Amino acid sequence: MATAAAADRRASSSPILQGRPVKIVDGSSTQLSDTPENQERYPQPTTQKKGCGFPVLKFAVLFSLASGAILNVVWSSLRHHDLRLLRQLWEELKPRDILLGDRAYGEYTTLATLPARGVDVVARLHQGRKVDFRKAVRLNKNDGLFTWTKGGQPSQILSPAEWANVPAQITVRLLRFSATIRGFRARRVTLVTSLLDPKLYRGEDLVSLYARRWRLELCLRDLKTTMGMEQLRCKSPDMAEKELLAYLVAHNLVRCVMAEAAQTYQVPLERVSFKGSVDALRQYSAALAQARNRKTRRRLWEDLLRNLAKDLVPDRPGRIEPRAVKRRPKPFPLLTKPRRQYKGVSHRNRCWKTRPRDLRNLN
Repeated sequence: MATAAAADRRASSSPILQGRPVKIVDGSSTQLSDTPENQERYPQPTTQKKGCGFPVLKFAVLFSLASGAILNVVWSSLRHHDLRLLRQLWEELKPRDILLGDRAYGEYTTLATLPARGVDVVARLHQGRKVDFRKAVRLNKNDGLFTWTKGGQPSQILSPAEWANVPAQITVRLLRFSATIRGFRARRVTLVTSLLDPKLYRGEDLVSLYARRWRLELCLRDLKTTMGMEQLRCKSPDMAEKELLAYLVAHNLVRCVMAEAAQTYQVPLERVSFKGSVDALRQYSAALAQARNRKTRRRLWEDLLRNLAKDLVPDRPGRIEPRAVKRRPKPFPLLTKPRRQYKGVSHRNRCWKTRPRDLRNLN
């Protein structure tokens, strides 16, 4: 997207990993309006009864680590795996790029094909693989080289010709570290990467890089929760896809403003509040629209950037971010049948056991 390129130009590049561009891939989903057209293209989960759920559009986004802007997006139904969506994003990855992802991408196909295109991979090891560091070519403590062998079953992501060109063996680097959160037991995390040189790419830098991936995952929270993209309201799938793109463009434009404020006043971009930027833009947009001359608009714009740079998020390393909600939902029962067949029980959420029997049928 052009908006992502504009945000990257305003953001400072990371000095780690030899100054190479880092792109992060992640997947998510959003609900659509319950219409026959949306259900046909993006059907609801199979675990839900017919008429009791909503169509779900699954998408994969490619983030820029420098600015947090979204470089590209692909979407499909829930029936497609994240690797199939990543395959459609290959053209967005350029030589010397580093792809950072979660454990869905720490598998043989990704680590064998992308380095051949000049793109290195850093991901969490897939949960299906077991690791014994006693069999590794030792580079450091809990850091070593392993040889992986191509499986006998063809990949469903690649075509037969592409699968035939996948090398029979590859060498990968595995790095294990402990993620410590205050008040909790330390968790062991194993990374797999195609960056094999321990002098150019130190283990500490790879651990620090993976820790920054969580901040980019919060960009999805900004997109879905802060901007309200958890449910798309358009009735047709074509319009829902356009609505999705409109949200992504708006997200990137906010990132452009944040990057310009950080660059102008030399403050860390990670501490510029996304929610605060959205609120400030809403307030200043009315004043900018009513400005009578260019000088006034320029003064308002500089004032906006100054306020964004002053109102920084406090530096809270190791802060716990639980995936839990504070507001309780309404205590209504779930819809277990289509709405036309469902018969609600009157006063179901009240306790009538202690009341006189002749008052139960009132109202």
